[in-house]
Amino acid sequence: MTNFDLFRWKTAGMTNLGVNKLLKFYQQNSDKLSLRRMAQVSQVRSVADFIERYKSQDTKVLREKYKQFNSLSILDKDYPERLREIYNPPVLLFYQGDLSLLRNPKLAFVGSRTSSSQGLKTVQKLIGELHQTFTIVSGLARGVDTISHLSAIQTHTPTIAVIGTGLDVFYPSENRKIQTYLAHHQLVISEYAPGEKPLKYHFPERNRIIAGLARGVVVIEAKLRSGSLITCERAMEEGRDVFSVPGNILDGQSDGCHHLIQQGAKLVYQAQDILEEYIYQ
Repeated sequence: MTNFDLFRWKTAGMTNLGVNKLLKFYQQNSDKLSLRRMAQVSQVRSVADFIERYKSQDTKVLREKYKQFNSLSILDKDYPERLREIYNPPVLLFYQGDLSLLRNPKLAFVGSRTSSSQGLKTVQKLIGELHQTFTIVSGLARGVDTISHLSAIQTHTPTIAVIGTGLDVFYPSENRKIQTYLAHHQLVISEYAPGEKPLKYHFPERNRIIAGLARGVVVIEAKLRSGSLITCERAMEEGRDVFSVPGNILDGQSDGCHHLIQQGAKLVYQAQDILEEYIYQ
């Protein structure tokens, strides 16, 4: 079984969760499986449709698409153990950059796409105070994500961007230069194939990878209904630490942060509050 096999199954319509189910079944039943049995085990919506799509694939064209970028699968020894342990881990990741960054201790930064100037300065302050202790993981979205990557670059801190599109797609478009820089000097990863657009459901799925890679998640200026809160909820479910920065109680911009603190997240206002959880124990 190869990484290309995983790619081909997903391209034919098998979900990531379905591939995980198939891999688990295959480990316990090493006999060669028919396409129909594979489709049944992975619980595709329509077995007949899956078989038709699989058989109609142009293998040469598909392989050229697959070879556009390097890939790392859950079957590879370099696959991060923390990520392997989460619910529905990505079976295949495409990447550009320095894969060794996955071996570093990682801390995720998430927050509002419309963060205030105070929120952005908070990110800069915390990352600067961390003194390169962690590799910074974020999602390259507008606002907190972008300033997290930029602050990491400015402080010579390694950073990993987990994006919700194919690696050849730039979203938001204004982050093209940042994404290109990270692809050459840091690390950009995605579970989506080349050419895949920024579909709405990609981003909640992307968030589980951000939470899964990191030892802890720092959240700045998150509203009660936000993708950042989803990331933190996934982090809590997976036993990750959640650090929440309190904010203004009048504008609603940090209501999600305050909710997380009520749910047991650690209130932080300086990097020392984070470091003492890991460095000074």
